Amino acid sequence: MNRMYDSMEPRVIDDDMLKVAVGEQGPREEAGQLAKQEGILFKDVMSLQLDFQNILRIDNLWQFENLRKLQLDNNIIERIEGLENLVHLVWLDLSFNNIEAIEGLDTLVNLEDLSLFNNRISKIDSLDALVKLQVLSLGNNQIGNMMNKKMAEMKHQYSIDEMTHQENQMQIKQEEEQARRMKLEEHKMAFIERLDDSYLFDSMYAEDVEGNKLSYLPGVGDLLVAYKDKFVIICVNIFEYGLKQQEKRKIELDTFNECIQEAIQENQEEGRLKIAKFEEKHFMNLNSIREESDLLNIEKKIMECSEDITELFNVLMTLEMQLVEQLEETINMFERNIIDLVGLFIENVQGLYPFCDDTSTGRYYIVPRDVLASWGDREKVSAVLTKEVQPQVRKVPVLPQTWLCLTHGCTMAQCRDLENHHHEKLLEIAINTLEKTAKGEIGNDLPEDVRALFIDKDTVVNAVGASHDIHLLKIDNREDELVTRVNSWCTHLVDKIHKDEIMRNRKRVKEINQYIDHMQNELDNLECVDIVD
Repeated sequence: MNRMYDSMEPRVIDDDMLKVAVGEQGPREEAGQLAKQEGILFKDVMSLQLDFQNILRIDNLWQFENLRKLQLDNNIIERIEGLENLVHLVWLDLSFNNIEAIEGLDTLVNLEDLSLFNNRISKIDSLDALVKLQVLSLGNNQIGNMMNKKMAEMKHQYSIDEMTHQENQMQIKQEEEQARRMKLEEHKMAFIERLDDSYLFDSMYAEDVEGNKLSYLPGVGDLLVAYKDKFVIICVNIFEYGLKQQEKRKIELDTFNECIQEAIQENQEEGRLKIAKFEEKHFMNLNSIREESDLLNIEKKIMECSEDITELFNVLMTLEMQLVEQLEETINMFERNIIDLVGLFIENVQGLYPFCDDTSTGRYYIVPRDVLASWGDREKVSAVLTKEVQPQVRKVPVLPQTWLCLTHGCTMAQCRDLENHHHEKLLEIAINTLEKTAKGEIGNDLPEDVRALFIDKDTVVNAVGASHDIHLLKIDNREDELVTRVNSWCTHLVDKIHKDEIMRNRKRVKEINQYIDHMQNELDNLECVDIVD
C-alpha cells in the first residue's frame, strides 16, 4: 500500500538532481543535447523522469514551464506540492508513493492522464479543476467507501461525455451552418434568396413604426395574418419558379459549353492530323536535302519545303477561321437564348403580362398582349381557355408555346396588389376607429402612442400612408435588386464568353505562327556548305 524509506537518505528535488536527470535523458532528447552543449535550459524540457530517486518532497520544478510529462512514481513523496507552475502538464505519474490527499493540482488544467495508484489516499476530491482529465488511476489506495470512488469516476466520465457531446453538437451546428451557407449561395445564384419564407414580409414591418402601431387596432391582427399568409405564398411561388428558371439557365450554359468544347476538340484534332502529315513529309525532305550533293537540287528542295510550310500555315489559319465562325455562330445563338431566358424570367416575376384567370383549374395563365388582343374580350378568353388549354392541362403538363402556366399569384405585381388591398382595408379600419374615438366608443384599451394617432383624419391617413409607402418601397427594392442582378449576371456572362473566345483565338494564332516560324527557321539553318561537305 505504501513505500518504506530505503537505506539512502530521503531527498528533496534540487538543481543537482534535476541537472543529472535532464542530462541522463540525452543526447536522444533535445533537452539533453542542450544541457551538454550549451548548459541546462529547463524551460525547453518537455519530459522529465524522476522515478526511484527516494524523493520525499517535490520542489524546484518551477523552471520547467513547458513540461508536458512528469514521472515521479516509486518515491516516498507524502504530499502533492510544487507543481503549480507546470500549467502545460498533460501526463503525471505519482504512483507508488506515500501520498495521503489529492491536492495541489488546481492549476494543471491541461492534465489528461493522472496516476495515483498505490498510495494512502482515503478520499477523492480536489479534481474539479482538471476539466480535461480523461484517465484517472486510483487503484490500491485506502479508500474505504468504494461508492465514493465510483462516483468520482462517474463524475469525470460524465464530464468527458458532456465535453464530447458539446463537441459533437458544435460539429453538427458547424455542418448545418455550412449547409445553410451553401444553400443560400445556390439561391443567390438563382436571384431568389430569402424568398422561400416570410423574410420579405417581415422586413416590410421591421422599420415600419406606424404600421406596428396600427396593428393594435381591432380587426387588424386577423387582417395581418391573412395578408402575411397570402404574401408568403406568392414569395414561395416566385422562389420555386426562380429555381426552375435557374436550372434552365444552367442547362443552357452546360449545353453551350459542351458544344464549344466539342467544336474546339474536333478542330484541334483536324489540325493535329494536318501537322502530322506535314511533319512526316517535311522530315523526309530534310533528310533528302542533307543527303543531296548537287547544289541546284538542294536549292530546289529547300524551296519546295518552304512552300509546304506556307501551305501548312494557310491550312491551319483556314481551320482557325472556320472555328471562329462556328464558335461565333454558337455564341450568338447562346446569347440570344440566355437573354430570352433572363427576359422571360424578369417579365414573369414582374408580372408584365396580364393574367387570364381559369377558375375551374385554379390556375392563372400569363398570355402575351398580342395574343390577348387577338382573342378579344375576357369572355372569349375564358372560352378559349376552357376549350383549348384545360384539356391539355389535364392530359399533359405542356401548354402551347404562346402561353406560360404559373401557379396562382407568383409575381411582384401580385405582392403590390396584395399590399394595396391591405392598405385599403387598413385605412377603412383606421377611419372607423377614428369615428368611434370621436364618439367616445373606444376606451383605453389601445396603447397611448396608438391613441395619439387618432387626433384627426389627416394624422390617421398620413400614418396609414407612411406604412403603405414603406411596404411598397421594400417590394420595389427587392424587385429592382432581382432585375439588376440577373441582368448584370447575363451581361457579364456574355461579355466573358466573347472575351474568352477572343483570347482563345489570339492564343491559337500565336501558336500557329510560332510553330511555322520554328519550321522555317529550321529550314533556313540548313547551310549549303555544310550539306555539300
